[in-house]
Amino acid sequence: MPMGLPAHGRAWEAIRDEMAGMRDHDLDWRHGRHGAYVWYADDELEDVLREAFGMYMVENGLGIRSFPSIGRMEREVLAMVQSLLSGDDESASVFTSGGTESIFVAMYAAREWARIEGRGGPTPEIIVAHSAHPAVSKAAHLLGMKVRRIAVGADYRADARAMEAAITTDTVGLYGSAPSYSLGLIDPIEALGEVAARHGLWLHVDACVGGILAPAVRQIGYPVPAFDFAVPGVTSISADLHKSGYTAKPASTVNFRTKAFRDFARYRFDDWPSGTYLSYTFTGTRPGGAIAAAWAAMQFLGEEGYQRIASASMRAKTAIAAGVSAIPGVEVFGAPELWAFAFGAAGVEMPRVAALMAERGWMCGPTTSPPGIHVMCTPVHEPVAADYVAAVAACIDAARTAPGPAAKPAAYN
Repeated sequence: MPMGLPAHGRAWEAIRDEMAGMRDHDLDWRHGRHGAYVWYADDELEDVLREAFGMYMVENGLGIRSFPSIGRMEREVLAMVQSLLSGDDESASVFTSGGTESIFVAMYAAREWARIEGRGGPTPEIIVAHSAHPAVSKAAHLLGMKVRRIAVGADYRADARAMEAAITTDTVGLYGSAPSYSLGLIDPIEALGEVAARHGLWLHVDACVGGILAPAVRQIGYPVPAFDFAVPGVTSISADLHKSGYTAKPASTVNFRTKAFRDFARYRFDDWPSGTYLSYTFTGTRPGGAIAAAWAAMQFLGEEGYQRIASASMRAKTAIAAGVSAIPGVEVFGAPELWAFAFGAAGVEMPRVAALMAERGWMCGPTTSPPGIHVMCTPVHEPVAADYVAAVAACIDAARTAPGPAAKPAAYN
Protein backbone atom coordinates (compact mmCIF):
# COMPACT_ATOMS: atom_id res chain seq x y z
CA MET A 1 0.00 0.00 0.00
CA PRO A 2 1.32 3.46 -0.83
CA MET A 3 1.75 5.86 2.04
CA GLY A 4 -1.22 8.15 2.53
CA LEU A 5 -1.59 11.54 4.14
CA PRO A 6 -1.69 11.53 7.95
CA ALA A 7 -5.24 11.77 9.28
CA HIS A 8 -4.32 14.78 11.38
CA GLY A 9 -1.65 17.43 11.05
CA ARG A 10 1.41 17.31 13.29
CA ALA A 11 3.19 19.96 15.30
CA TRP A 12 6.08 21.60 13.51
CA GLU A 13 8.44 20.87 16.41
CA ALA A 14 7.90 17.12 15.99
CA ILE A 15 8.22 17.34 12.22
CA ARG A 16 11.42 19.39 12.50
CA ASP A 17 12.97 16.90 14.92
CA GLU A 18 12.14 13.99 12.65
CA MET A 19 13.61 15.77 9.64
CA ALA A 20 16.79 16.57 11.55
CA GLY A 21 17.10 12.90 12.48
CA MET A 22 16.77 11.87 8.85
CA ARG A 23 20.14 13.50 8.22
CA ASP A 24 22.03 11.15 10.53
CA HIS A 25 23.31 9.05 7.62
CA ASP A 26 23.62 11.82 5.04
CA LEU A 27 26.89 13.04 3.59
CA ASP A 28 28.87 15.17 6.08
CA TRP A 29 29.36 18.12 3.75
CA ARG A 30 29.97 20.66 6.51
CA HIS A 31 33.27 18.97 7.29
CA GLY A 32 34.52 18.41 3.75
CA ARG A 33 33.70 14.72 3.46
CA HIS A 34 32.32 15.23 -0.04
CA GLY A 35 33.89 15.19 -3.48
CA ALA A 36 30.88 16.60 -5.32
CA TYR A 37 27.24 17.71 -4.99
CA VAL A 38 27.71 20.47 -2.37
CA TRP A 39 29.24 23.94 -2.58
CA TYR A 40 29.48 25.30 0.93
CA ALA A 41 31.68 28.16 2.12
CA ASP A 42 30.66 28.84 5.73
CA ASP A 43 27.69 29.20 8.07
CA GLU A 44 27.55 32.98 7.64
CA LEU A 45 26.86 32.71 3.91
CA GLU A 46 24.46 29.82 4.49
CA ASP A 47 22.42 32.01 6.84
CA VAL A 48 22.22 34.74 4.17
CA LEU A 49 21.04 32.22 1.57
CA ARG A 50 18.43 30.70 3.87
CA GLU A 51 16.95 34.03 4.88
CA ALA A 52 16.99 35.54 1.38
CA PHE A 53 15.40 32.41 -0.12
CA GLY A 54 12.73 32.39 2.57
CA MET A 55 11.85 36.04 1.98
CA TYR A 56 10.88 35.26 -1.63
CA MET A 57 9.85 31.62 -1.25
CA VAL A 58 6.30 32.22 -2.53
CA GLU A 59 7.03 34.60 -5.42
CA ASN A 60 7.15 33.07 -8.90
CA GLY A 61 10.03 34.02 -11.19
CA LEU A 62 7.77 33.38 -14.17
CA GLY A 63 5.77 36.50 -13.31
CA ILE A 64 8.38 39.23 -13.04
CA ARG A 65 5.83 41.86 -14.13
CA SER A 66 3.78 40.95 -11.08
CA PHE A 67 6.91 40.78 -8.93
CA PRO A 68 9.17 43.62 -10.09
CA SER A 69 11.45 42.98 -7.12
CA ILE A 70 12.27 39.54 -8.54
CA GLY A 71 12.68 41.08 -11.99
CA ARG A 72 15.19 43.61 -10.69
CA MET A 73 17.23 41.02 -8.81
CA GLU A 74 17.28 38.69 -11.81
CA ARG A 75 18.46 41.46 -14.16
CA GLU A 76 21.19 42.50 -11.74
CA VAL A 77 22.40 38.94 -11.18
CA LEU A 78 22.59 38.35 -14.92
CA ALA A 79 24.42 41.62 -15.45
CA MET A 80 27.00 40.67 -12.82
CA VAL A 81 27.49 37.28 -14.45
CA GLN A 82 27.94 38.92 -17.85
CA SER A 83 30.62 41.18 -16.39
CA LEU A 84 32.45 38.13 -15.01
CA LEU A 85 32.33 36.49 -18.45
CA SER A 86 33.71 39.48 -20.42
CA GLY A 87 30.27 40.41 -21.73
CA ASP A 88 29.35 43.83 -23.06
CA ASP A 89 26.25 45.91 -23.72
CA GLU A 90 25.16 43.44 -26.40
CA SER A 91 25.33 40.38 -24.15
CA ALA A 92 22.14 38.74 -22.90
CA SER A 93 21.44 35.97 -20.40
CA VAL A 94 18.76 33.66 -19.01
CA PHE A 95 18.39 32.55 -15.38
CA THR A 96 17.80 28.77 -15.25
CA SER A 97 17.44 25.97 -12.71
CA GLY A 98 20.85 24.38 -13.22
CA GLY A 99 23.58 23.40 -15.62
CA THR A 100 21.49 20.82 -17.45
CA GLU A 101 18.77 23.36 -18.23
CA SER A 102 21.35 25.97 -19.22
CA ILE A 103 22.96 23.54 -21.66
CA PHE A 104 19.53 22.52 -22.96
CA VAL A 105 18.59 26.16 -23.61
CA ALA A 106 21.89 26.77 -25.39
CA MET A 107 21.43 23.70 -27.60
CA TYR A 108 17.85 24.70 -28.37
CA ALA A 109 19.04 28.16 -29.40
CA ALA A 110 21.80 26.63 -31.54
CA ARG A 111 19.27 24.38 -33.27
CA GLU A 112 16.86 27.23 -33.99
CA TRP A 113 19.71 29.44 -35.22
CA ALA A 114 20.90 26.67 -37.53
CA ARG A 115 17.42 26.30 -39.03
CA ILE A 116 17.34 29.99 -39.91
CA GLU A 117 20.88 29.76 -41.28
CA GLY A 118 19.98 26.70 -43.35
CA ARG A 119 22.56 24.50 -41.64
CA GLY A 120 22.54 21.01 -40.21
CA GLY A 121 19.91 19.12 -42.17
CA PRO A 122 17.19 17.10 -40.44
CA THR A 123 19.46 15.99 -37.57
CA PRO A 124 21.75 18.86 -36.54
CA GLU A 125 25.03 17.71 -35.03
CA ILE A 126 27.15 19.06 -32.18
CA ILE A 127 30.80 18.02 -32.00
CA VAL A 128 32.14 17.64 -28.46
CA ALA A 129 35.12 16.14 -26.68
CA HIS A 130 34.67 12.75 -25.04
CA SER A 131 34.99 14.58 -21.70
CA ALA A 132 31.90 16.76 -22.30
CA HIS A 133 29.20 16.54 -19.63
CA PRO A 134 26.33 14.11 -20.37
CA ALA A 135 23.89 17.05 -20.22
CA VAL A 136 24.77 17.91 -23.82
CA SER A 137 23.82 14.39 -24.94
CA LYS A 138 20.63 14.56 -22.90
CA ALA A 139 19.73 17.88 -24.52
CA ALA A 140 20.46 16.53 -27.98
CA HIS A 141 18.30 13.48 -27.32
CA LEU A 142 15.36 15.65 -26.31
CA LEU A 143 15.87 18.09 -29.18
CA GLY A 144 16.29 15.58 -32.01
CA MET A 145 19.95 16.46 -32.43
CA LYS A 146 23.08 14.33 -32.57
CA VAL A 147 26.25 14.54 -30.49
CA ARG A 148 29.52 13.29 -31.92
CA ARG A 149 32.12 12.68 -29.21
CA ILE A 150 35.77 12.95 -30.21
CA ALA A 151 38.67 11.45 -28.25
CA VAL A 152 40.58 13.92 -26.08
CA GLY A 153 44.25 14.63 -26.64
CA ALA A 154 47.18 13.30 -24.63
CA ASP A 155 46.60 16.14 -22.13
CA TYR A 156 42.99 14.96 -21.56
CA ARG A 157 41.62 18.17 -23.11
CA ALA A 158 39.49 18.65 -26.22
CA ASP A 159 41.51 18.09 -29.39
CA ALA A 160 40.57 21.07 -31.58
CA ARG A 161 42.21 19.64 -34.72
CA ALA A 162 40.42 16.31 -34.36
CA MET A 163 37.14 18.08 -33.73
CA GLU A 164 37.63 20.24 -36.82
CA ALA A 165 38.38 17.15 -38.91
CA ALA A 166 35.04 15.67 -37.76
CA ILE A 167 32.96 18.59 -39.10
CA THR A 168 30.37 17.63 -41.71
CA THR A 169 27.51 19.36 -43.48
CA ASP A 170 25.30 18.27 -40.55
CA THR A 171 27.47 20.09 -37.99
CA VAL A 172 25.96 23.20 -36.45
CA GLY A 173 28.14 23.68 -33.41
CA LEU A 174 31.10 22.84 -31.20
CA TYR A 175 31.25 22.42 -27.43
CA GLY A 176 34.07 22.99 -24.95
CA SER A 177 34.38 22.75 -21.17
CA ALA A 178 35.81 25.22 -18.67
CA PRO A 179 36.58 23.02 -16.86
CA SER A 180 35.51 19.46 -17.64
CA TYR A 181 33.51 18.04 -14.76
CA SER A 182 35.46 14.80 -14.36
CA LEU A 183 39.07 15.97 -14.55
CA GLY A 184 38.83 19.71 -13.92
CA LEU A 185 40.66 20.69 -17.12
CA ILE A 186 39.87 23.74 -19.23
CA ASP A 187 39.61 22.89 -22.93
CA PRO A 188 41.51 25.01 -25.48
CA ILE A 189 38.63 27.43 -25.99
CA GLU A 190 40.69 29.86 -28.07
CA ALA A 191 41.53 27.11 -30.55
CA LEU A 192 37.91 25.96 -30.64
CA GLY A 193 36.85 29.57 -31.20
CA GLU A 194 39.10 29.78 -34.24
CA VAL A 195 37.59 26.57 -35.63
CA ALA A 196 34.05 27.82 -34.99
CA ALA A 197 34.77 31.16 -36.66
CA ARG A 198 36.43 29.48 -39.63
CA HIS A 199 33.42 27.25 -40.28
CA GLY A 200 30.64 29.61 -39.16
CA LEU A 201 29.56 27.34 -36.27
CA TRP A 202 27.97 27.96 -32.90
CA LEU A 203 30.42 27.45 -30.01
CA HIS A 204 29.05 26.70 -26.55
CA VAL A 205 31.33 26.77 -23.52
CA ASP A 206 30.20 24.66 -20.58
CA ALA A 207 31.53 26.73 -17.66
CA CYS A 208 28.91 25.36 -15.29
CA VAL A 209 31.59 24.41 -12.76
CA GLY A 210 34.08 27.22 -13.29
CA GLY A 211 32.35 30.22 -14.79
CA ILE A 212 31.55 32.26 -11.68
CA LEU A 213 34.69 31.69 -9.58
CA ALA A 214 37.37 31.30 -12.27
CA PRO A 215 37.69 35.11 -12.67
CA ALA A 216 38.48 35.36 -8.95
CA VAL A 217 41.11 32.63 -9.29
CA ARG A 218 42.72 34.71 -12.04
CA GLN A 219 42.46 37.88 -9.94
CA ILE A 220 44.40 36.34 -7.05
CA GLY A 221 47.27 35.41 -9.35
CA TYR A 222 46.70 31.94 -10.76
CA PRO A 223 46.98 31.48 -14.54
CA VAL A 224 43.56 30.81 -16.04
CA PRO A 225 43.29 30.58 -19.84
CA ALA A 226 40.68 32.63 -21.68
CA PHE A 227 37.39 30.76 -21.99
CA ASP A 228 34.62 33.36 -22.12
CA PHE A 229 33.38 36.11 -24.46
CA ALA A 230 36.92 37.51 -24.57
CA VAL A 231 37.49 34.66 -27.04
CA PRO A 232 36.20 35.46 -30.54
CA GLY A 233 33.92 32.69 -31.74
CA VAL A 234 32.29 31.87 -28.39
CA THR A 235 28.53 32.11 -28.85
CA SER A 236 27.08 30.95 -25.52
CA ILE A 237 28.30 30.05 -22.03
CA SER A 238 26.59 28.13 -19.25
CA ALA A 239 27.68 29.09 -15.71
CA ASP A 240 26.09 27.73 -12.54
CA LEU A 241 25.40 30.10 -9.68
CA HIS A 242 24.74 27.22 -7.30
CA LYS A 243 28.17 25.73 -7.97
CA SER A 244 31.12 28.09 -7.90
CA GLY A 245 28.82 31.06 -7.33
CA TYR A 246 27.99 29.55 -3.91
CA THR A 247 24.32 30.50 -4.15
CA ALA A 248 21.30 28.39 -3.23
CA LYS A 249 19.95 25.68 -5.51
CA PRO A 250 18.41 25.77 -8.08
CA ALA A 251 20.29 28.54 -9.89
CA SER A 252 22.29 28.71 -13.10
CA THR A 253 22.71 30.99 -16.10
CA VAL A 254 23.08 30.63 -19.83
CA ASN A 255 24.73 33.62 -21.46
CA PHE A 256 24.79 34.70 -25.09
CA ARG A 257 27.22 36.96 -26.91
CA THR A 258 24.34 39.04 -28.29
CA LYS A 259 20.64 39.56 -27.69
CA ALA A 260 20.04 38.25 -31.20
CA PHE A 261 21.58 34.90 -30.25
CA ARG A 262 19.54 34.77 -27.04
CA ASP A 263 16.36 35.35 -29.00
CA PHE A 264 16.82 31.97 -30.66
CA ALA A 265 16.14 30.45 -27.21
CA ARG A 266 12.72 32.09 -26.97
CA TYR A 267 9.64 29.91 -27.18
CA ARG A 268 6.35 31.60 -28.06
CA PHE A 269 2.83 30.17 -28.24
CA ASP A 270 -0.19 32.33 -29.14
CA ASP A 271 -3.10 29.91 -29.65
CA TRP A 272 -4.23 29.72 -26.01
CA PRO A 273 -7.25 31.13 -24.14
CA SER A 274 -4.97 32.96 -21.70
CA GLY A 275 -3.13 34.77 -24.47
CA THR A 276 0.52 34.61 -25.43
CA TYR A 277 2.88 32.28 -23.61
CA LEU A 278 6.52 33.30 -23.94
CA SER A 279 9.53 31.81 -22.18
CA TYR A 280 13.31 31.48 -22.50
CA THR A 281 13.51 28.52 -20.14
CA PHE A 282 12.46 24.88 -20.24
CA THR A 283 10.62 25.24 -16.94
CA GLY A 284 7.60 27.47 -16.47
CA THR A 285 7.36 28.36 -12.80
CA ARG A 286 10.72 29.44 -11.40
CA PRO A 287 11.36 29.76 -7.65
CA GLY A 288 11.70 33.39 -6.70
CA GLY A 289 13.72 32.30 -3.69
CA ALA A 290 16.57 31.03 -5.87
CA ILE A 291 16.79 34.36 -7.68
CA ALA A 292 16.67 36.31 -4.42
CA ALA A 293 19.30 34.11 -2.79
CA ALA A 294 21.63 34.48 -5.78
CA TRP A 295 21.31 38.26 -5.65
CA ALA A 296 21.86 38.33 -1.89
CA ALA A 297 24.91 36.05 -2.08
CA MET A 298 26.59 38.15 -4.77
CA GLN A 299 25.87 41.35 -2.85
CA PHE A 300 27.09 39.79 0.40
CA LEU A 301 30.32 38.38 -1.01
CA GLY A 302 31.36 40.92 -3.61
CA GLU A 303 34.71 40.60 -5.39
CA GLU A 304 36.60 40.34 -2.10
CA GLY A 305 34.39 37.53 -0.84
CA TYR A 306 34.75 35.49 -4.01
CA GLN A 307 38.50 36.03 -3.95
CA ARG A 308 38.55 34.75 -0.36
CA ILE A 309 36.63 31.62 -1.41
CA ALA A 310 38.91 31.18 -4.42
CA SER A 311 42.02 31.44 -2.24
CA ALA A 312 40.81 28.84 0.24
CA SER A 313 39.64 26.49 -2.52
CA MET A 314 42.93 26.73 -4.39
CA ARG A 315 44.95 26.17 -1.21
CA ALA A 316 42.87 23.05 -0.54
CA LYS A 317 43.37 21.83 -4.10
CA THR A 318 47.13 22.46 -3.96
CA ALA A 319 47.49 20.62 -0.64
CA ILE A 320 45.39 17.61 -1.63
CA ALA A 321 46.86 17.30 -5.13
CA ALA A 322 50.42 17.49 -3.77
CA GLY A 323 49.58 15.02 -1.03
CA VAL A 324 48.06 12.34 -3.25
CA SER A 325 50.81 12.84 -5.86
CA ALA A 326 53.35 11.92 -3.18
CA ILE A 327 51.71 8.51 -2.70
CA PRO A 328 53.72 5.92 -4.69
CA GLY A 329 52.10 5.21 -8.04
CA VAL A 330 49.50 7.98 -7.84
CA GLU A 331 49.12 10.51 -10.65
CA VAL A 332 47.04 13.68 -10.94
CA PHE A 333 45.61 13.64 -14.45
CA GLY A 334 46.77 16.55 -16.60
CA ALA A 335 47.44 20.02 -15.22
CA PRO A 336 44.11 21.30 -13.83
CA GLU A 337 43.97 25.09 -13.54
CA LEU A 338 41.17 25.49 -11.01
CA TRP A 339 40.06 23.82 -7.76
CA ALA A 340 38.86 20.58 -9.35
CA PHE A 341 41.09 17.67 -10.33
CA ALA A 342 41.22 13.88 -10.53
CA PHE A 343 43.83 11.28 -9.67
CA GLY A 344 44.42 7.57 -10.10
CA ALA A 345 46.95 4.86 -9.27
CA ALA A 346 48.34 2.45 -11.86
CA GLY A 347 47.46 -1.16 -11.16
CA VAL A 348 44.93 -0.28 -8.48
CA GLU A 349 41.19 -0.87 -8.75
CA MET A 350 40.06 2.72 -8.16
CA PRO A 351 36.37 1.85 -7.61
CA ARG A 352 37.64 -0.37 -4.78
CA VAL A 353 39.53 2.62 -3.36
CA ALA A 354 36.38 4.74 -3.57
CA ALA A 355 34.39 2.02 -1.77
CA LEU A 356 37.01 1.82 0.99
CA MET A 357 36.95 5.62 1.29
CA ALA A 358 33.16 5.49 1.64
CA GLU A 359 33.56 3.08 4.55
CA ARG A 360 35.67 5.78 6.21
CA GLY A 361 32.99 8.41 5.58
CA TRP A 362 34.50 10.06 2.47
CA MET A 363 32.28 10.45 -0.60
CA CYS A 364 34.42 10.09 -3.73
CA GLY A 365 33.33 11.01 -7.25
CA PRO A 366 34.37 8.37 -9.80
CA THR A 367 36.14 8.77 -13.12
CA THR A 368 36.28 5.96 -15.63
CA SER A 369 38.39 7.41 -18.42
CA PRO A 370 41.01 7.34 -17.01
CA PRO A 371 40.01 5.32 -13.92
CA GLY A 372 40.28 7.50 -10.84
CA ILE A 373 38.65 9.72 -8.26
CA HIS A 374 37.82 13.36 -8.74
CA VAL A 375 37.69 16.11 -6.15
CA MET A 376 35.86 19.45 -6.19
CA CYS A 377 37.65 21.51 -3.56
CA THR A 378 35.78 24.16 -1.56
CA PRO A 379 36.87 26.18 1.49
CA VAL A 380 35.78 23.43 3.91
CA HIS A 381 38.26 21.03 2.31
CA GLU A 382 41.27 23.06 3.41
CA PRO A 383 41.19 22.05 7.10
CA VAL A 384 40.75 18.35 6.24
CA ALA A 385 43.28 18.14 3.39
CA ALA A 386 45.82 16.13 5.41
CA ASP A 387 43.11 13.77 6.71
CA TYR A 388 41.85 13.16 3.17
CA VAL A 389 45.33 12.41 1.84
CA ALA A 390 46.00 10.01 4.73
CA ALA A 391 42.73 8.20 4.04
CA VAL A 392 43.54 7.92 0.32
CA ALA A 393 46.98 6.50 1.10
CA ALA A 394 45.54 3.91 3.47
CA CYS A 395 42.78 2.89 1.06
CA ILE A 396 45.15 2.57 -1.90
CA ASP A 397 47.45 0.43 0.22
CA ALA A 398 44.49 -1.73 1.27
CA ALA A 399 43.32 -2.08 -2.33
CA ARG A 400 46.81 -3.18 -3.37
CA THR A 401 47.35 -5.70 -0.58
CA ALA A 402 43.79 -7.06 -0.37
CA PRO A 403 42.00 -6.19 -3.61
CA GLY A 404 38.76 -7.99 -2.75
CA PRO A 405 35.86 -8.21 -5.20
CA ALA A 406 35.91 -5.68 -8.03
CA ALA A 407 33.66 -2.76 -7.26
CA LYS A 408 31.55 -1.08 -9.87
CA PRO A 409 32.08 2.65 -10.38
CA ALA A 410 29.40 4.72 -8.71
CA ALA A 411 26.80 6.33 -10.95
CA TYR A 412 25.62 9.91 -10.73
CA ASN A 413 21.89 10.25 -10.26
